[in-house]
Amino acid sequence: MDKKTNVLQRVMQSVGALLLSMSLSSTLMAQDAPLVLQRDGRTISLEPYAPNILRITISTDRAAATAAPGYGFVAKPSAQGWTHSQDAAGEDVFRSPRMVVRVAPEHLAQNQLPQRMPLDALNNQLREKYFGGSNNDQGPHDDALLVATAAGKTLLHMRTWTMAPERPDVAQADAGAKGYRVEATFDSPANEHYYGLGQQQQGWMDLRDHQIHCWHDYGALGGETVCVPFMVSSLGYGLVWDNPSKTTIDLGFNNRNVWSSEVGNRVSYFVIAGDDSDEIYAGYRLLTGVTHVLPRNVYGYIQSKAIYPTQQQLLDVADEYHRKNLPLGVMVVDFLNMTKQGNLDLDPARWPDPAAMNRQLHAMGVDTLLSVWPHFSKGSQFYDMLARKGWLVHTRDGVPDPGWFKAVIGPNIDTTKPEAAKWFWEQIRDRYIKPYGFDYLWLDETEPDIDPANDVFWVGSGTRYYNVYPLFHTASVYEGFRRDFGDSRRVMILARAAYLGAQRNGTVFWSSDIYSTWDMLKRSIPAGLNFTATGMPYWDTDIAGFFSPLIPADYHAAHKPLIDGSDVRGTIGNYEDYPELFVRWFEWGTFQPVMRAHGERKHNEIWSYGKQAEPILAKYLKLRYQLLPYTYSLAYRSYQTGAPYMRALFMDFPTDPKVANIPDEYMYGPAFLVAPVTAQGATHRSVYLPAGCDWYNYWTRQRFHGGQTIDVDAPIDTLPLFVKAGSIVPLGSDDGTAQKQQKIVSVNVYAGADGSFTLFQDDGKTYAYERGKYTLTKLRWDDAAHQLKHEGAPAWSGPDAAVVNVVDGHVREP
Repeated sequence: MDKKTNVLQRVMQSVGALLLSMSLSSTLMAQDAPLVLQRDGRTISLEPYAPNILRITISTDRAAATAAPGYGFVAKPSAQGWTHSQDAAGEDVFRSPRMVVRVAPEHLAQNQLPQRMPLDALNNQLREKYFGGSNNDQGPHDDALLVATAAGKTLLHMRTWTMAPERPDVAQADAGAKGYRVEATFDSPANEHYYGLGQQQQGWMDLRDHQIHCWHDYGALGGETVCVPFMVSSLGYGLVWDNPSKTTIDLGFNNRNVWSSEVGNRVSYFVIAGDDSDEIYAGYRLLTGVTHVLPRNVYGYIQSKAIYPTQQQLLDVADEYHRKNLPLGVMVVDFLNMTKQGNLDLDPARWPDPAAMNRQLHAMGVDTLLSVWPHFSKGSQFYDMLARKGWLVHTRDGVPDPGWFKAVIGPNIDTTKPEAAKWFWEQIRDRYIKPYGFDYLWLDETEPDIDPANDVFWVGSGTRYYNVYPLFHTASVYEGFRRDFGDSRRVMILARAAYLGAQRNGTVFWSSDIYSTWDMLKRSIPAGLNFTATGMPYWDTDIAGFFSPLIPADYHAAHKPLIDGSDVRGTIGNYEDYPELFVRWFEWGTFQPVMRAHGERKHNEIWSYGKQAEPILAKYLKLRYQLLPYTYSLAYRSYQTGAPYMRALFMDFPTDPKVANIPDEYMYGPAFLVAPVTAQGATHRSVYLPAGCDWYNYWTRQRFHGGQTIDVDAPIDTLPLFVKAGSIVPLGSDDGTAQKQQKIVSVNVYAGADGSFTLFQDDGKTYAYERGKYTLTKLRWDDAAHQLKHEGAPAWSGPDAAVVNVVDGHVREP
């Protein structure tokens, strides 16, 4: 007994000493975090959020440098594991087990500042006379800062930063608020590649050697740009730029990256270090919020067109899907559904009984997505009240601004104002959801679709807060849903623009009103890959585009169309290759995070594009539903990690240099390599198979070594699709609905490597999964033993031999 007591005492003493040590260490770290350095009127703040996440803020205004981050961030600072010291050279060193940050001492920093080659004295005098010298009060400031891994690998090297006075026109638009043009310059090594930064539709994958306009621009070249200022580098870090004004990012020019925002009072950004891309996305998730699992039905198929003008037309379409035994998840009630824009009603002449309509659709397992625009026209029942309260986006003199819209559309509601946001949600709740039973909401015009630089929001000038409206607008509905319905129903919001943190609002973003052309199909793929690489897992397109291009009367396709559309001329007109385009785009849509057809066409259902097209479209529609157990499990994985499941190749094959700039291939989860056909008349395409593993052609089951480019047959009914060796793919029945759990009819295992997959199942409708109410089945493939093992919840009944299908084979060269 005494011996046990002595041992216990020694243990307690040791624990006490450890706790005291931890307490002292925590005190020291708390004193050092944020680490605030003063430099001749300049303040540098280094604020940790995790061992691999650091916020860097620099300003000539100490209060600005030490203030909290801007809109979009939800994380709290955490200094655990961080310490501060100075080395022998006088550098301030801020260190964690994952990162080392070095700030050059002031007396040496000038040596870090990029300089021109020397000029003689006369040249210097002439240069200063005609062009002026540098203004040391405004910058560029020589506070060089280096971020590295704990092992010493350089991640990011900031050379200079600037706070220059606003241009007079920008200062005027900023309503007299004190502000500057802020800028930071970083090194850009030749082997560094960049991804993310929201949506750019010029066809770029690797953003190196491009100038990125980071602001919402509906009329941008190629299609709408959407600003989410989060970039992922191939060197193993993410950079989140904390400034919502118009921002220009020049990547790679003259071996420099330059981030420049029109207005701000500080340079502020986060650096996230990651051993792989998923760790970077986990850091973004920590900073800005989770990506919720959407309602299960949303992962099926969403049918839309611009527009189904009446209740009966909507029901007729759903009935036809049901009659043809084709699966369908959601029907869309698009805009122009009100008696007057802003009345927040449904025109009873066209929608005589929306509640009955929704009951009929729900009985078929079909949900509804209702478009509610944020515009209020003069003469609508709420306009005068909203204008009087100042709840409409307005010019600096207080006049509501309809922008370039016609008077029948009107200005946006200012949902940056909490009272206006609450009112907007309550009207939607009481006018659409409670009485009629609509399930989901399409929040269109979330830019807002005007130029905010001309206007004032409740949070401040449109110039200063140019990009934040989508965050507030989607939050108005998401937070209202959660507040009033609790965990009982999941939110799904379709939105056209985004900002940092908007992924936490139950949102799906789409590529805006793009053209129905082969060129747009080609450019849409890298646009989507960079958008999801921004930490926004849910993105889709209007399958086959929204706007129909002007087709000349004598138009003929470049090649003989692979689909004969002569039986649907009433739908396609003389756009003879449009059925082929629709099929190719639909095949790609099967492997988008959300699958949704939409567009300005007379008809837009899968039977609308001819007898040759319909069976191909039905094949891929059913494949989408067969893959739902796989897709739905990927959605839960995104909720857990923040990582997307529509994945540009750099994410999963970082050591293969050949994947750095492939714009038209990607991974759909850990198993599928998707390579859409984007050329009219093409019946084959080349596909690069990343190195480090073997690959199976999904259709033929041929097996290939990675690290090579192969030529793949791609007749019109075949999307080039490969499966990584070691993959486990659970398949369900295509019984026409995603509202309920599907029966697992097959588990395909692709031999050649060990593998694992976690199958997620829950009620599909509520947020009970947040409280642990779900089941997991962990599947593991032992390649040496040629055996699939599973643990956790039973996922199928009967013997494994009746369900498990092993795909094997010797490697065969093409």
